[in-house]
Amino acid sequence: MVETLRGRRVTVGDVARGALRAMPELLRLDKAGLLRLATLRPTSHESIGRVVERWARRTPDRVALRFEDQAWTYAELNAWANRVAGALRNHGVRFGDTVGVLMDNRPELLVAVLATVKLGAVAGLLNPHQRERTLAHSVGLLKTRVLVVTAECRDALESTDYVPARQPEMVFLWHGGDADAPPPEGWHGLATESAACSPADPPSTRRVRADQPCYYIFTSGTTGLPKASVMSHYRWLSAMGAIGGLTLHVRPDDVVYCCLPLYHNNAMTISWGAVLSAGATLAVDRRFSVTRFWDRVRHYDATAFSYIGELLRYLLNQAPSPRDRDHRLRFITGNGLRPELWTAFEERFGVERIYEFYGASELNIAFVNAFGVRQTAGFTPMSFAIVKWDEDAEAPARDARGFMQRVERGGVGLLISKITARRPFDGYTDPAAGDAKVLRDVFARGDAWFDSGDLVRDQGLRHIQFVDRVGDTFRWKGENVATSEVEAALARQAMVEHGVVYGVTVPGADGRCGMAALTLAAGATFDGQALARALHDALPAYAVPRFLRIRSELETTGTFKPKKGPLKRDGFDPTSIPEPLYVLLDPARGYEPLTAELFAAIAAGERRL
Repeated sequence: MVETLRGRRVTVGDVARGALRAMPELLRLDKAGLLRLATLRPTSHESIGRVVERWARRTPDRVALRFEDQAWTYAELNAWANRVAGALRNHGVRFGDTVGVLMDNRPELLVAVLATVKLGAVAGLLNPHQRERTLAHSVGLLKTRVLVVTAECRDALESTDYVPARQPEMVFLWHGGDADAPPPEGWHGLATESAACSPADPPSTRRVRADQPCYYIFTSGTTGLPKASVMSHYRWLSAMGAIGGLTLHVRPDDVVYCCLPLYHNNAMTISWGAVLSAGATLAVDRRFSVTRFWDRVRHYDATAFSYIGELLRYLLNQAPSPRDRDHRLRFITGNGLRPELWTAFEERFGVERIYEFYGASELNIAFVNAFGVRQTAGFTPMSFAIVKWDEDAEAPARDARGFMQRVERGGVGLLISKITARRPFDGYTDPAAGDAKVLRDVFARGDAWFDSGDLVRDQGLRHIQFVDRVGDTFRWKGENVATSEVEAALARQAMVEHGVVYGVTVPGADGRCGMAALTLAAGATFDGQALARALHDALPAYAVPRFLRIRSELETTGTFKPKKGPLKRDGFDPTSIPEPLYVLLDPARGYEPLTAELFAAIAAGERRL
């Protein structure tokens, strides 16, 4: 059966205490905002752009955005986005078009997204860590004529064919980056062009409906190359109200610190949505730094921050400091916090409230720790089920009638959510990829449910605890890794005959670490340094396998599918595996033999991956 952690059950007392504690905050909430949430419908003319415009009118001088030593008020942010919207419109961007955005964390990314959605267009949030075939595939999914790119991401784009010299029909808008570099030949300078445009709100914003897409988030999924999941204004607005208002009780004077990538929903939907629920301040940083994290929190005088679970583990692994509680944090919010870290983080850093949530870019429901209960991914009033999972078949179990079966309270199974008119599945840009995520005839003939691809524990009272991913995707360093994408990279190496990729558990680390079982090509000699270099060139760093296992042959099923179950169970212990094992601790050295001594050091947490 699936490996799980023991999870606590949620009691009526837990919920009652949380509700009483939240009552004073609920009474302070913006009543007009709650009314808009209660009356929000997919056909409403509400959107991200309307929310920002509303705060720009009501609180024009309140700080909306901070970045390093700079700050922009709501009036300034809104006017800036309007000018950029004018530049995009001048290049032909209209309702329903897509604008690709390839940037690292910086204010211009947020402004580009805001400008795009004000036009009724869709922002395609490209991952700046992608390269070559993967990035080209992502850009191709957008079917866009317009790309907005910052100077720091030019090299990534030039690893594809999406450059002015090869795509003369496309418009390439240039942001000069930190050095304010001038636009290269074939590029248009976004700053210069937008400066000449009007700062007034475009009329198009008022025509945007909530059920329209606002942006695309790229997810690994289970098919290998990235898929572009659709985020609608309706889902974004629902998250803003339900999470930012009703759960986090964000106040106008809050400063939410975000060092997570803005191309992820944790940042773009949860963090920014929470801020806009109260007209508060979003403080954006370039990236997460474990050594500078608390200094950055103090720099922004933050009252909250967003996280992924591994981030909190990194902070806990740092040596204790007398300044661990020298901050003004009221709460933190995120997902992936392992139960065993929860109390330790609260007690060491003096964080009173941790609002864990569970969701996915394409998922039509979300769980939020609305009652402040420890060690839970939260609660949802929406329709979901946790069904029994057949690990051998790698599919939901069905009874003699062909229907799925719910797990008992405390049990672990596959999370699925019902697809309804009020909670639609927005899908992906590729309809076939969306169809593959829909389960039919689940509990009755003709019903339809979304397959989350996640194993969760039923904690009772509509609360869940995340346990693991299923299928060919595992989570490492806060990112989903598609094994077929890594296997494709291995297949392009001359020394590799065949490679099977899977995730293995590592003591003291969240998620699963990548491991590959390889057979070498006839006559080939294993070169650990060359293989590591090639994989780092082809894949994001988090997707490069940390462990290798060299085999004479790989076991397959009757349909020639590799048997990954036994490999996962074997793990990477050299004392029990008779075949050669390698580990990647230093990319410069490449893969080196995994000795019993190295294995013991990794298991003890003395050597980190």
